[in-house]
Order: sequence, then structure tokens, then C-alpha cells
Amino acid sequence: MNDVLGALADLAGIHFDYWDQTGTQVPTSDGTARRLLAAMGLPAETDDAARETLDRLLAEAARRALPRWLILEPGQPSHHPLARPTDGGKLVLEDGTEMPLAAGAVLDLPALPLGIHRLELEGDATTLLVAPPSLPLPEPGWGVTLPLYGLRTEAEGGFGDYADLARATEGLAQAGADFVGLNPVHAGFPSDPNAFSPYSPSHRRRFNTMHIALEGARLNGGGALIDYPDTRLRLRARLEDEFTAFEAAGGAPAFEAWRAAEGASLERFATYQALADRHGPYWLDWPEPLQHHGAPAVTEFRAENARAVLFHAWLQWRSETQLGHVAQIAREAGMRYGLYLDLAVGTHPHGAETWSEGAGFATGVSLGAPPDAFSPDGQVWALAPFNPHALARMHFRPFAETLRRQLRYAGLLRIDHVLGFERAFWVPDDRAEPGAYVAMPRDALLAVVRIEATRAGATVVGEDLGNIPDGLQAELAASGVLGCRVAMFEQYHHGNFRRPEEYTEAALASFGTHDLPTWVGWRRGRDVEVRHEIGILSDEDYHNGLDWRAGEVRGFDALSGAESEDPDQMHCFLGGVRSRLVALQLEDILGLTEQANLPGTVDTHPNWRRRLTVPAEELGGHPAVRRAAEIMSDTGRNRVGSG
Repeated sequence: MNDVLGALADLAGIHFDYWDQTGTQVPTSDGTARRLLAAMGLPAETDDAARETLDRLLAEAARRALPRWLILEPGQPSHHPLARPTDGGKLVLEDGTEMPLAAGAVLDLPALPLGIHRLELEGDATTLLVAPPSLPLPEPGWGVTLPLYGLRTEAEGGFGDYADLARATEGLAQAGADFVGLNPVHAGFPSDPNAFSPYSPSHRRRFNTMHIALEGARLNGGGALIDYPDTRLRLRARLEDEFTAFEAAGGAPAFEAWRAAEGASLERFATYQALADRHGPYWLDWPEPLQHHGAPAVTEFRAENARAVLFHAWLQWRSETQLGHVAQIAREAGMRYGLYLDLAVGTHPHGAETWSEGAGFATGVSLGAPPDAFSPDGQVWALAPFNPHALARMHFRPFAETLRRQLRYAGLLRIDHVLGFERAFWVPDDRAEPGAYVAMPRDALLAVVRIEATRAGATVVGEDLGNIPDGLQAELAASGVLGCRVAMFEQYHHGNFRRPEEYTEAALASFGTHDLPTWVGWRRGRDVEVRHEIGILSDEDYHNGLDWRAGEVRGFDALSGAESEDPDQMHCFLGGVRSRLVALQLEDILGLTEQANLPGTVDTHPNWRRRLTVPAEELGGHPAVRRAAEIMSDTGRNRVGSG
């Protein structure tokens, strides 16, 4: 890079290089830097444009008396020397209260309450993130992760709904579980029958209507795998009938109050859904006049299709009401944490969130990962990243509101790919240039997490697996954010597993995840077999993979005492680890072989489609679940009153 482009890229937080998994230093090209700067809204397509942008940013920085944000402790007065004297300004608290600030070269702030406040000094704003220094570690406990979509059995058909989740949660609570973990339940794409991955959401502040429980009815179906297109069509027809009946009965004051409280954000989302019914699920394919929520054509559409917009608002109300009922059942049944929800790392670039809340996102790029041994061309996840500079200008409210929405119902929240708090790998959508890392405002993001978790009285888990930036795990621990410890990965080297006392205390431990083989599948090398069957692995790699897995199984068995596919000894091992929380996967408890999702596949593996073999209402009393609960109790993870 030339001096100007390099200085601008550095100021914007674009890394000049990274080290790949072979130890090779990979520089960021000029073309990549220009594309990523454009994605941030920083013109740099020519050297002259880059110079103009750099000069503007440097002038703005020189003008500021304070940085863009400060992190403070609740209830503690603070003292801030200014870069230059000011004529005063005002402090605006989160609740709208305003306080004048005196002129001078030093800013003295009073003790402030928890929250996100702002200072206004001579036209410049500084965000005040008033957060406790750390979240408390949770009491030792355990829970069960399960596939919400799979809660119905083969005989029942359809896919799992929030009523199934309520029944499963009540039973698991009675068995002694402290939480029930789910994949993301963000709003998806109802008008695209084949878009059902929970990790490619349309909007992370809204909920998935696919799981709404019908009133007094269930959808019929059959087969071991879910037929999403057919079931979605039939669900939509039944929901429309229920909405017609709801209107005929005069509606409900609770719905009207909720809708009014949700305000413009809900109206934008519901308008998007109504537009998607008419023009298709992804706004990039819509007529250009409809591609921005504030366009006159959108206002006209909303007025002309008020009932369709109301219908989609009602669907959100139904979803939140039913999910809230599950959370209430969990609390009343004595669960410490209740629902363990999952926040996806990004949102679909052409879904409802970028259309209705797009100011906070980078455009023309996707989150991804650099090339490695498994993905020699790198990975593009088709997820829009937050623009760190836009987030700062918006006082981090888009991120805070995204957390807050999940924490309405979750006592435990997982943040997918928390490595992105430190740096995120951005790839141009057309892949004409390679990707590069972009620095994220880690300390500010962690402060926002502490604020929102403290408000909700919740515990937060950061999924810190993969190529971990130096120092990030220490910062997570200092903030009280738990890490993830996956037993099948906890190895010094091949087959030499960490002992239970060596596990991180501030963590949630599990044997695997939804992206990994089940206990039985792992022992059999089923994931290796599947990759060979669908052509990902050669014959040689297949046999080498099975040999490697056999060595891992021997190593884990030697440490844990496991001798068969029975999960008891594996569960005993997990119950004894030093980590505060343990998650047992329901597929492991029930002895299932196939994994929920095989990364790197779309149509060649039935991802997110497998039904469980035990009805939701029978889970709590199932002998395998009761046995797992007994093991957790024996290892000291029981709670008072369970059993």
C-alpha cells in the first residue's frame, strides 16, 4: 500500500496482514483495502479519494475533545482531562434526562447509573458505556441442548413448536436440568421454503414464526426428516385462518399494547415480511424503489397493505408470547437459567435486518474465514457484519438492542463466534479480491455485553473456538464472559486429552456441538464416513481419518473410563470438569448417530432436518435422561429441589 492508503486502512482498523495456518504471512492487497474501506462508507477507490477521506477523518479526530466512547463504572464519579478546553455541553442519560456540563479543560462527571449514555461537546458526541467491570461467575450447573425443530416425533410429523419446547422444558426441569439450550430462534425467511438454517437469519431482533404452536391442532406429516416446503405452506395457511378468527373476535388489547410499545422497528419488520410475500424473500431482488425502508414506494405499500403488515406483526406477537411462556415455565419449575439462547454472528445481507436497520452494517462484504486446510479457498458465510465505525456513531445501540431482545427470554446467552469481538474477517461479496481482517471495538462490545447481561441478571457464553486472537480469552474472562470447552477438541496433541481439573473454570463445557458428530457418531467415525460418501474426502483421506479417529477414541476412553457407545462415562467425565456449566446434548443422551449439521454442505446432507425419536412430553421421564440427570447430581451439579 502507498502511504496514504496505508494510513487510511490503519485508521479504519484494516489489518495489513495475517498469518495463515501454515505459518505464511498473507499481506492485505490494495484492492482488498479499497473494497473494505468502501464497505465502511469510507471512499478510497482512487488515491485522491483516499487522501480526501484520510484528511477528513484526521480533522475530525483533531477536533474532538474526547474519544468516541468511554467505559465507566456505575456509581463512580470520574475525571477526564480534555484534549482542548471546551465551552461546555450536556450529558444525556439513557432515560432522556439532560444535565449541563461546565466549560473548561477538564470534565468532571457525577456517579452515573448502569447504561448507555452520551456526552455532547461542541457538536461532537461521546458514548458513555457505564458497565460493571465483570459479570459474576454462575453457580455450577448443567443443562440440555436440543433441536427445537426436531422435537416432534416421526409419527407426529411437522416440526417442533414452542408448545413442544414448553413440554420438553418442564420435563427437563423436573429431571434437574438448569437450562435448555437451543440454536438461534431468530426470524428467518418464511417465503423461501428452503431457507431454514438457524445461523443465516433475516433479523436477529425478531423471532422465528415457523415454531408458532397452532391453537388446538398439529400439522400432520411423516418420515424421519422434516419436509420444510410442504409443512411451511400448511402452517402458513393455518396461521392465516387463525388471524382471520382473531380479527373477527375483535383482536386483543394485549396485542395492541405490545405493538404500540414495539413502535417503528416492528412496523418496518412487518412491512418487510409483507413485501417479501409479494416480491420474494430477499430485498436485493425487489424493484429498486422498494429496496429502502424509508422510500415513498414503501410508505405507499404499507398504507395499501395494512392488513398484511398487521398479520406479520401479529405473528411476532404470537412468537414472543409463546417463547415468553416457555421462559416462565422454566422459572416456575426452578431452573436456574431457563432458556439458553444463541445469538448468530451475523445476519443475511439481503434480509429484513439490513433492510430495516441497515445503517449499522457494512455493505458489499460478508463475514468469513481465511483459507485453511479444510477450506483452501477460504470461507464466505453470506452474513453481513456490523460496521464498527457506524456502531460507534450509533452509540452501540444496534448491538445492545440485539442482545436485549434475546435476554428478554434467556437466562443464559451464547454469542456465536465471539472471536469477532476482536477482529472479523471480511470478504468482498464478488470475491474479486481476497478477504482481510478488520479490527472491532472489543472493549466497547464487552462493556455493552456486561450492561445488558447485568440488566437481565443473565450469564453470557462466548463461543471462542477456532483461531483465537492473542489476549481475547483473557479479556473475556476478565469480563465474566464464559468460554466454550468442547471435550473432543480439548487435546494437548492427538489422543492426549485434558483432565477434568484442567478445564477452564469460567466456561461452559460440552462433548460436542451441533456442528460436530454425536457421541455415537464420533466413536464410529460417522462424520468421516459421510464426508467420504458425498465426495468431500478421497479414499486415502477417508482411511486416514478413520485411523486418526480411532486413536482419539482410545485416548478419551483411557482418560474417562468409557468402553462403549453408552454415554454414561462420558457424562461422568463432563460432570467432573472444573468448568462452571456443563451442557449435555440430547442426541448423545438418546444414543443417536447422525449429527444435526455437517459444515460445508447444503444439499448433500440433511442439515437441520432430523426429528428426535422421543416425544417432547416424554423427555423428562425418559430413562436415558433420568440417568444423565442422576450422573450430574452424583458429580455435584444438582440443584436444590430437583429430582
